[in-house]
Amino acid sequence: MYHYFIGPAVGAVIGYITNDIAIRMLFRPHQAKYILGIHVPFTPGIIPKEKARIASAIGKAVSENLMNREVLEKSLLSDDMLEKIGNAIDEFVATQSGNDETIEQFAGHYLSAEDIAAMRNDVTGGIVKMVTAKLQNSDLGSDIARMATEHVMEKTRNSVVGLFGADKLVAGFAQPIEKILAKHINEILQNNSPQMIHDLVTTEADNLMGMTMSQLTTGRDEQVTQIKHGVLNAYRTIITEHLPRILQDIDISAIIEQRINEMDMDEAEAIIMDVMKKELRAIVWLGALLGSIMGTINALI
Repeated sequence: MYHYFIGPAVGAVIGYITNDIAIRMLFRPHQAKYILGIHVPFTPGIIPKEKARIASAIGKAVSENLMNREVLEKSLLSDDMLEKIGNAIDEFVATQSGNDETIEQFAGHYLSAEDIAAMRNDVTGGIVKMVTAKLQNSDLGSDIARMATEHVMEKTRNSVVGLFGADKLVAGFAQPIEKILAKHINEILQNNSPQMIHDLVTTEADNLMGMTMSQLTTGRDEQVTQIKHGVLNAYRTIITEHLPRILQDIDISAIIEQRINEMDMDEAEAIIMDVMKKELRAIVWLGALLGSIMGTINALI
């Protein structure tokens, strides 16, 4: 009578123990074992032994199937993602509308004073250089001289002295005066425009950096909307045009492979067991169930 119960019980115990040992042998031992110089079979465990191959396979699978260009573009350019970015911009603007910090003070939360000063100098220097080059390469002096002489002739023509033909007298001197005036204006621009433009740009930069965040955002709904669209368009451009090069430069497959190879086996085992503990435990109990079934069948036979 007892053999009807002993067989299933023994089968269950054997199934439980064998599956438990099999799962443990996936990870352990971590190193190869030797007895009298003879390699002990099944050491190290399957995962430590095939760690490099597993790391390479996981890295390749992730880069080709989970984090490739198509998958990332679909996720990063989804309507939900774009809406989140737009909402983040709206929330930032709403928060800054009550912020009385100056732009320079706000930037100080993220950059050092030296970095802010360097950026300001780079921007102002670039603007000064660009505008100065435009002025010095243009014929602005001639344009100013022509407008000045035309203005004088118009005023003379419409004045009282114009009734006595003074405008014709002025017209006779207009062309040579215009050439002389243009020459002097161009010389003035050549000699003084860099400093003039530098002073103007520096003053405007100081005024801008002295504005509060609330002044920058309040009452500028149209400009804020344009900036928001600009940020979203720049984001789309970065993702669509530069993502392939970014992925190539990053080399996700190599990073994952290197990280797994550098991972200590105790750490790797803990991670896998934490993720699959329930499933692996179910396999152990499934072994007990199958062992019990086989024991029952054997007892009945």
